[in-house]
Amino acid sequence: MPKATFYANQAATIIKNLEKRNMEGYYCPDAASAVEKALSMMPEQSVISWGGSMTLTEIGLMEQIKKQNYVVIDRMLANTPEERQKVYGQTVLADYFLMSTNAITLDGQLVNIDGAGNRVACLIHGPKNVLILAGMNKVCPDLESAFKRVKNCATPPNTVRLNCKTPCAVTGVCGDCLTPETICCQEVITRYSRIKGRIKVILIGEEYGY
Repeated sequence: MPKATFYANQAATIIKNLEKRNMEGYYCPDAASAVEKALSMMPEQSVISWGGSMTLTEIGLMEQIKKQNYVVIDRMLANTPEERQKVYGQTVLADYFLMSTNAITLDGQLVNIDGAGNRVACLIHGPKNVLILAGMNKVCPDLESAFKRVKNCATPPNTVRLNCKTPCAVTGVCGDCLTPETICCQEVITRYSRIKGRIKVILIGEEYGY
């Protein structure tokens, strides 16, 4: 299929550029092979946690992880601010932190916007390995288009999902708001990994997440 070939070719370009940025890149044509690849990269008994991601749920990775012999740190089990702080401390020390990315550029830069900041914080520093799974719908030509994608394609549906009272939740368009419920508090560009291979990106030849 032409689109499958296009995705594979585009992913090969991104993977080469990730390598220049001290990050590892892999391509899987579908969700099943992406889940298999991710599991193969994480040895049994690894301590695993994750940031909020529709992609991880949609491809079935979270369901499979809970069936495997891993030590799982699930932030959703924390009910109080004190428990959440404790879980975050454990997450920072995890062997593997799983997430998607809001956008990735053709030259291998990751673009993420976050509310609380725990997801991008662990991307930047802490866990030994960061494993990112992203559908090819997250690919953008450059940083400018990546930020436009995040603010107008990813953030509005996320605010609806999270029941946030923000302008974009109503209009579907970024209002560049400064409100207590905004989920656009942190804007992070990852252009290089100081620790070689710490960040690993699995590109999936299908469309997942927002």
